[in-house]
Amino acid sequence: MTTADGTGAEAAADGAAFRAGFLTFVGRPNVGKSTLMNALVGEKVAITSPKPQTTRRAIRGIVNRPGGQLIVVDTPGMHRPRTLLGERLNDVVATTLSDVDVVGFCVPAGEPIGPGDRFLHKRLDDAPQAKRIAIVTKIDAVPKDRVVQQLQAVSDLGDWASVIPVSAQDGLQLDVLAQEALALMPESPALYSTETVTDESLEQRIAELIREAALEGAREELPHSLAVTVDDIEEQEGMTRIYANVWVERDSQRIIMIGSKGSRLKQVGTAARAEIEPLVGTKVFLALHVKVAKEWQRDPKQLGRLGF
Repeated sequence: MTTADGTGAEAAADGAAFRAGFLTFVGRPNVGKSTLMNALVGEKVAITSPKPQTTRRAIRGIVNRPGGQLIVVDTPGMHRPRTLLGERLNDVVATTLSDVDVVGFCVPAGEPIGPGDRFLHKRLDDAPQAKRIAIVTKIDAVPKDRVVQQLQAVSDLGDWASVIPVSAQDGLQLDVLAQEALALMPESPALYSTETVTDESLEQRIAELIREAALEGAREELPHSLAVTVDDIEEQEGMTRIYANVWVERDSQRIIMIGSKGSRLKQVGTAARAEIEPLVGTKVFLALHVKVAKEWQRDPKQLGRLGF
């Protein structure tokens, strides 16, 4: 096993062979998988939120390093599903596991390993072809002695190629993580151009940024009931006009989403525009409409219309 300080990782950077392949992060909801991918890519390609189940599909971020290219696949957090949507999110994880070269098993530094982590560790057997590394996340949030304890606990959990502590927030050990993952990848030419940061479409990225803004401050069951679709994107001189829908499951949620005299929807629009404008490179006019698709998380037809 490679030590936590990265000893032995130099081969990926210094070797003549170029390596490229797919890496996915697996872990309970809200262990920092999306934040970690964004930090590695160097750009926001996956939205983040403290709300569980923020990630709803496999999102690819491209990481270019000397001597190799990582395609990081961000997936939903594995969980015990209560709806058809939840079942489909778990299916996304299972499908991704069957296709990747390396799996990064993520555990936060400040939370003891529990039944959920052990359950997910067993699920790694669904990917017998993938090499395994363990990643202790959020090391900036706990004392060093707690990090050491967690590294030992994770090491005892399984047989890993590497156990790596990281902080996406502070950028700690990200190069070590990239080097270790690349060293495990097959020899291959680059799979994406070096200018590509994600294969997400512009429409998908905009919809996710709107959903991220809508998740902020959302109460109770509302985060799970939110979905966003983009109807149209029109480019004019110095302006991008975007027409999008925010979907909820009940009329009461629609009232909450709009807020008194439209106040909450206006806040969502303002926050979303601030993220979308750097992405499209122009000023943005954003028209949001809140619509109801009753119990869409449980309805196969509605799920299909909303992109699930």
